[in-house]
Amino acid sequence: MFNRLLLIVFAISCLLDMDLIAADRPNVILIITDDQGYGDFGATGNDIIETPNLDELASRSASMSTFYVSPVCSPTRACLMTGRYNYRTRCIDTFVGRSMMEPNEITIAEVLAANGYRNGLFGKWHLGDCYPMRPQDQGFHEVLMHKGGGLGQPSDPRENNRRYTDPILFHNGEQVNTKGYCTDVYFDAALSFIETEVSNGNSFFTYIATNAPHGPFHDVPEDLLAHYQQKDMGSLIVGKRNEQQRKAEVDRLARIAAMITNVDQNVGRLFAKLDELDVRDNTLVIFIDDNGPNTRRYVGDFRGNKSMVYDGGVRSPCWLHWPNRLQAGVVRDELSAHIDLLPTIADACNVRVPRWLKLDGQSFLPLLEGKRRNWNRHLVLQAHRGNEPVRYHNFMLRHGDWKLLHSSGFGNTSFDGKPQFQLYDVSNDPTELNNLASTHPEQVARLQRLYDQWFDDVSTTREDNYAPPRIVIGSDVAPETVLSRQDWRDGTWAPNSSGYWEVNVVENRSYDIEVVFNPAEQDETLEIRLETKTVKANISAGDDRALIRGVPMENGPQKISAVLLHLLKDESEKIRGPYQVIIRPHL
Repeated sequence: MFNRLLLIVFAISCLLDMDLIAADRPNVILIITDDQGYGDFGATGNDIIETPNLDELASRSASMSTFYVSPVCSPTRACLMTGRYNYRTRCIDTFVGRSMMEPNEITIAEVLAANGYRNGLFGKWHLGDCYPMRPQDQGFHEVLMHKGGGLGQPSDPRENNRRYTDPILFHNGEQVNTKGYCTDVYFDAALSFIETEVSNGNSFFTYIATNAPHGPFHDVPEDLLAHYQQKDMGSLIVGKRNEQQRKAEVDRLARIAAMITNVDQNVGRLFAKLDELDVRDNTLVIFIDDNGPNTRRYVGDFRGNKSMVYDGGVRSPCWLHWPNRLQAGVVRDELSAHIDLLPTIADACNVRVPRWLKLDGQSFLPLLEGKRRNWNRHLVLQAHRGNEPVRYHNFMLRHGDWKLLHSSGFGNTSFDGKPQFQLYDVSNDPTELNNLASTHPEQVARLQRLYDQWFDDVSTTREDNYAPPRIVIGSDVAPETVLSRQDWRDGTWAPNSSGYWEVNVVENRSYDIEVVFNPAEQDETLEIRLETKTVKANISAGDDRALIRGVPMENGPQKISAVLLHLLKDESEKIRGPYQVIIRPHL
């Protein structure tokens, strides 16, 4: 809350400083795709997947050629939104309550809004579905998004039925039916937003975050799928497969390629709109990926894929197109990352960043303009499952040409024994095949000390550093709250799993609680378990929802859960969780 008050004071001071509200400030468009790897572009050597508009963007851009992101979705998004390592933000995983970002964090949208920018988000947020963690709570004025980590996940309205075409989305918090393929829908909305803001004379920040080419892959553009089914997709596969696996992988790659080329077509539409509105030259367009590819496929000279800390899992293009200020073809190889985007964008827009934000990133704009030579820094990336980070678990640290890592597996919550460090000279060994840990123990020790300092620092950012943020129930800003498996604790996405939500109820009052669940073949008992009471209801076989009205709830932090249970023949209880729980004030 203290940061929120400081932000208000900061915004007032910015508005009073008329020099900051300059007519020549650039507009900013940040495009980030989902699970598209470094090697999925013609510009990075892929001669199968067709990306002509992105290749043209790359050729007309300045670029940071050694640009890093996190191994998975939410950590990357927390870093780029805040300019801070995600471990400072409470966002440490991608699901079960650990992809929610601390609402007291200040985003690039809030910094730009304080300086008069209009901000829109279109597509994927993945930093919290509920108030006060939604994008509209964090500086965005216009939002069209899906919830959770993607369409087809537990945050979806059940009636969406995993659709990518004509998906159910959320416009400024309200559920809406849309028409078209999801990526087309996001770009349509973004282009409309841009046109409105240009006509109103406003500077804008447009964040287009596609959920393509993230799975599931059942619903892709049919014309592009047919096109890629005629191509040699098998040439992109890395690693051995048996005949059945290879056939399935070829089909999946055709679907992924269709999604990628659809993104590329929309990037072409975006630049056509900028030309139509005569704002291309003074619009900074940035393109990145969020992590490595979602299959083992071509990644250029690198090794690895999504979730891995080898470079194939954490390297991304970073293309910056801004004709008014950046020279096309400028390439800088200094170490840069997602945490640098906030300070770089702020620098480009000539807006102040509050000193108390304590950013980890730095602006690399002076590098691209040839105004800075000294750039000595190290980067650390780490991600794995679990409720809090574990020292040395699935991390990489890079300083100069040296890279230290412990590839202990994203899917595990911990690792056994002592860390098995690997050390690479990535300038001479970009594929990371020649482990030098045994021959250069002094470098291992040096980089390990840097990592320990980093881990101690980010782990002590705030009191109770890794406690998950709490969802707020009963706020006037968001009277209805939809709780899903995306944000519950101590559960999984499995159909028979159960878990609970950590919430903060804002006032003593009664609420209507609607529970949505998959129908069962037998009668069940529904139990809504609150902090001080349990409310029960009888559920008949075949029912798929229940509404309990006027449930009193006390204000303050608490846990909420809902379970369905029935007796088995041996008199033991079988318990399962709901699909979603919807809480509204009782009128």
